[in-house]
Formats: sequence, structure tokens, C-alpha cells
Amino acid sequence: MSSRKILIADKLHPIFKEEAEKLGYTVDEKPELSRQETLAVIHEYTGIAIRTKFNIDKEIIDAGTNLRFIARAGAGMDNIDFLYASQKNIQCINAPEGNRTALAEHAMGMLLCLMNNLRKADIEVRNGIWDREGNRGYELKGKTVGIIGYGFMGRSFAKRLKSFEANVIAYDKYQSGFSDEFANEVSMEQIVKYSDILSLHIPLKRETQKLVDEEYLLHFKKPIFFLNTSRGEIVNTKAVLNAIKAGKILGAGLDVLESEKFPGLGEQSWFEELVKEEKVILSPHVGGWTFESYRKISEVLAEKLKMLPV
Repeated sequence: MSSRKILIADKLHPIFKEEAEKLGYTVDEKPELSRQETLAVIHEYTGIAIRTKFNIDKEIIDAGTNLRFIARAGAGMDNIDFLYASQKNIQCINAPEGNRTALAEHAMGMLLCLMNNLRKADIEVRNGIWDREGNRGYELKGKTVGIIGYGFMGRSFAKRLKSFEANVIAYDKYQSGFSDEFANEVSMEQIVKYSDILSLHIPLKRETQKLVDEEYLLHFKKPIFFLNTSRGEIVNTKAVLNAIKAGKILGAGLDVLESEKFPGLGEQSWFEELVKEEKVILSPHVGGWTFESYRKISEVLAEKLKMLPV
């Protein structure tokens, strides 16, 4: 076995393999491997690179007896048992810097579409309906945007909001003292009191699962536009639909859902109601997935590879 051998078990941009080989790694690019096939060969490798194909859990980590690092080509680490890997002295690296621009622009596009009724208006005009008053929009200037999570993604979104002259406030449970030229740090109480728009940019953890539910939304003092480009499991979809009916949510942009991909998505109890709701814009978890970010993520990951002590 090579002491510096990487398995690419998912589809990554070729630049990652090119840069890893320059560092002296032997790289096997096998994106077609199933989980079971990966289990059978993982002991041969010191590193594995993956996106979202399957979870790197205790079973795979235990099978990877020579693993020294796990490279996640993306922002989140929720498909990796990070704590167990750390206990086994396995380094975990990811690349949130690589898709922060893509994610921020996607969130901005969703927000502007919601606030200006672009989806609804487009459908109506195509169907012979010319309703100017029914599609009157809102201006972003002067609105208060509440951001939950002020890491790479939250800050990138705030940076773009500045040019629209919006008032941006942010809450982050995991850090403090982060106020900057783009956003002011506030408490969660201030988020629910002042926000006209709420945008989630937090990782999926035990304490964030179903964070946005009926009770949470009830605390907002004003009707809000709502964006989720983080992880679907953070939000109770039925609670969002109920809040739209009650007038608590004026429009929702959801790039992620509790269940993703078909047929499982179509089997959810809330799915039929969701697709019929004209105040919701949906996209298939592509917020951080542009042609540019596909390469950038692998470039960032390769740079972090250089810093690993293996």
C-alpha cells in the first residue's frame, strides 16, 4: 500500500486530482464506486474525497484502517461523522470558501424573485393574465435582513445585500464579536423582533435540526420573507406552509428540503401542498453549485491538502 494514496469516491473537478498528484499522492479516481465497494477497498487508502454520495460514518471509518484524512468537496460536514473521525485522529477538511459566491448569488436571486413576484408574474403572462396590481413588489432597500449563521456563506450573502442598502443583522451561536461592514451582530431575540427577511446559513447539527418550526416562527413580530439555502432538515416544511397560510411568511425560497431527490421527496406528506403553493420558490440543492464553484471547491480542497501533516 502506498503511504500517500487517495480514493476519489465521488465526482470532483479534475483539478483536485492534478494538484494532489503534484503533492506526491497516488490518486484513484473511482466516482462509480458504491458504498459497499468503497467499504471493501478503503483500507488501502490514507485519504478519501467525497461530496454527498454517501455518509462517511463509523462503519466506513473503522474499515479505513489507514485513513489519515477525509476531504469533503463542499461546505457542510453533516455527511461525515466528524467527532468519531477526530477520535481516530483522522483529519477532516472541507471547502466552504469554494462556493460562498455561488450560494450568496443564488440566495439573492431567490429573494429578489420572491419580493417582486417574478415567478407568479411570468406564469400569469404566459397564460394570458396581465395583472399589474396583483404583482406589485417590495423594495429591498431599507428592509432588515436577519441572517442566522455568519460564516463564509452568511457573510458572503451580507456582502451582496450591502449594495442594496438593506439593514443586515446576524446571529451566530458559535461565535461572537463578528460585527463588520456588512452586518451587525445581534441576539436571536433581535432577529425575531426586527427582521423583514430571514435567511439561514447554519450547519446541520443536533441542536439545529427542526430549528424552524411552528413555535419558532410564531415569535417573529413582522411578516417575513424566508430563505433556506443551508440544510433542509433544519426546517419543518409543514410549519413554513402553515405560516404562509397565516400570513406570517410572505414568501419562501427553499433550495433544500427535509427529503431530497425522488421518489422519496414525492412521498412526503407535505409535498403536494408545497408544489401548489405559489408563494414558494424551489430549487434542487444547487445554491452553491455553479460551473465556477465546481472547480473552485476542488482548488480550495487541494490547497488544504498541502497543509495536512500526512
